[in-house]
Amino acid sequence: MIKGRIAEALIEELFLSLNYNVFRYGMENTVPAARDLLKGVRTDVAHSIRCMPDFIVQHPSNKEVFFIEVKFRKEEKFSASDLPKDYPYKNCYFIVVSKKHIKCITYSELMEGKVVSPTSQNYLGYRKEFELDKETIIQFCGFAVKFFSEV
Repeated sequence: MIKGRIAEALIEELFLSLNYNVFRYGMENTVPAARDLLKGVRTDVAHSIRCMPDFIVQHPSNKEVFFIEVKFRKEEKFSASDLPKDYPYKNCYFIVVSKKHIKCITYSELMEGKVVSPTSQNYLGYRKEFELDKETIIQFCGFAVKFFSEV
């Protein structure tokens, strides 16, 4: 859980450093008291709240808005089977932080059978819709390597 929070902070700072507007969106940020209220509740609304992406980010120039879910994966693996059943945020981007890389995959790509793996080439810097500076991503990847190699 701590590694996940650190991965979230890393990605938040990455987008902020590139002048994106970044809003914490996940359940733990928008409705923190709901965690206890939702224990044992199995409704569509409860499911949607539990699955809320971590961030909403807004592109600095074209103002396009994206849902971002950050995952730390030591083994650098993420696939559709890692998603909750009936995941409600079909337009979400999943940023996978590992000990070596920062990769990104969309919900749609996961549903097509694509995955994040140690050999996949789905690096965050390759996402054209974000127009991110690759050197900045490499710098933040270096932070991830330093931190996660020690824990």
